[in-house]
Amino acid sequence: MAKTGNAALLRFRVMAIVCGVNLLLLILGYMPAKYIFDAIESNKWLIAIPIAHGYLYIVYILTALQIGVQKKMPLYAILGLSLAGTLPVASFVAERRMMRRFG
Repeated sequence: MAKTGNAALLRFRVMAIVCGVNLLLLILGYMPAKYIFDAIESNKWLIAIPIAHGYLYIVYILTALQIGVQKKMPLYAILGLSLAGTLPVASFVAERRMMRRFG
């Protein structure tokens, strides 16, 4: 069981970092390109950023639920862990706290 917990923790760590980087790309790259520079029409590839974030955030929530249930965390902590993927940089903070606590 220890190996399963470590695998889930590693999965959560990877997803927190990937989702956090993608959220920063969304906020600092895609949103200004769309709303300030109106550059989406000439750069269609930028649409991949919000689409990727949508899918990655779903996987992030599932990994947060998995680690929360495995570590028997209270419901409010699991909810907070899941919501950390919605705020810039919060997923990095959540990842560090989980590694200190369970890593």
